[in-house]
Amino acid sequence: MTSGGTTALTRLESKMNTAADVFDLAPVVPVVALDDVEHAVPLAEALLRGGIRTIEVTLRTPAGLPAIERIAAEVPDMVAGAGTITEIGQAKQAADAGARYLVTPGTTDRLLDDLDASGVPYLAGAGTVSEAMRLAERGASAMKFFPAEPSGGVPFLKGIAGPLPQLRFCPTGGISPATAPDYLALPNVGCVGGSWLAPKDLLAAGDWARIEQLAAEAAALR
Repeated sequence: MTSGGTTALTRLESKMNTAADVFDLAPVVPVVALDDVEHAVPLAEALLRGGIRTIEVTLRTPAGLPAIERIAAEVPDMVAGAGTITEIGQAKQAADAGARYLVTPGTTDRLLDDLDASGVPYLAGAGTVSEAMRLAERGASAMKFFPAEPSGGVPFLKGIAGPLPQLRFCPTGGISPATAPDYLALPNVGCVGGSWLAPKDLLAAGDWARIEQLAAEAAALR
């Protein structure tokens, strides 16, 4: 890496102190459930070439944690996050694997305590006004909005911006390349999460060039 690239990476790494820092990494966070650990590194490299500097690897499959480990060790320019944190203990496991941030679909008090104990920034999931307010009481100002489309989508986020202007969201769930710009235009949206950047058919085919192209299109949204 050139000295300029190293400086840029150092600045990026130094920013990963709060959940809101995730918003600065990319307009679209790829949300990926990997079935094959061997796909982790070439996927991360393809996304980076396309201008996407982060990936949320979900823990929905056995490959999730080892994939995060591989990305953290072999693609240091990529900021790897761990998604679908739903059980006590997963936050520490993800942190130990090298996850730089954590993402949950929803929250309980025990899970929030576990996330806090990990020492890693997290985007906790909220799908209602009450859930968002509850997270705000715990000190969160950045959170995930999930499932975005079934929970009201853009109109919901427009409505919540008035009474809760201090909150910013990463909407995820049902968002497409066609609807992502509508979300990103909202002042209380920092980024969106989407699975379309790395669909299973492209992963299975090892079509890294097409994934790079999808990443470039997503990066151009901001």
